[in-house]
Amino acid sequence: MWVAKDGTVRHAAVIARLRRDVIAKQPVDDRERQSLRAFVEAFDQLDEPFAQESNSIHVTGSALVVGPRGVVLLKHKRLGFWLQPGGHIDPGESPWAAALREAREETGLEVHFVGPLDDEGVPELLHVDVHPGGRGHTHLDVRYLLDGGDADPDPPEGESQEIGWYDWEAAVEQADPGLEGILRFLQRRGLDLHE
Repeated sequence: MWVAKDGTVRHAAVIARLRRDVIAKQPVDDRERQSLRAFVEAFDQLDEPFAQESNSIHVTGSALVVGPRGVVLLKHKRLGFWLQPGGHIDPGESPWAAALREAREETGLEVHFVGPLDDEGVPELLHVDVHPGGRGHTHLDVRYLLDGGDADPDPPEGESQEIGWYDWEAAVEQADPGLEGILRFLQRRGLDLHE
């Protein structure tokens, strides 16, 4: 269980679990292989790996939101790149909870994890990408797979309004290069959420 009796997330357990998941992750391409190495090297140097305020290098959580129409991409308001929903981890939050929250906030969709959760309530780690996060930061981004159904994204005011469903080929063409490997992997896998 990840939550203590007082309601706070047990960070030591979450940090240990995330490290184990990253070490066990099989890369989908060379970029992810390099990201996995960089993640472990950086992660092991951080006292508070989720704290963006105290670390220029920190973990972020994001989601590949998929459905019958393909994958949801949004244009990042500051960076101008087409990305998956995601962002910083709030205090007391796990990376997978951050991915779920960010996907809901940024898309307006009712999303849920694809596949069963394990005995500890944790979804499978889908992908890892280490990249510049702007403002001199480096993001150790951990990504989870979410089902977004078939509804049109409806983000609230304040979130990027440039958002939509993309079929797999269009997503690969439109998305930031850090997404190409996992998008091609999911496309080859023939992902069908509603079999």
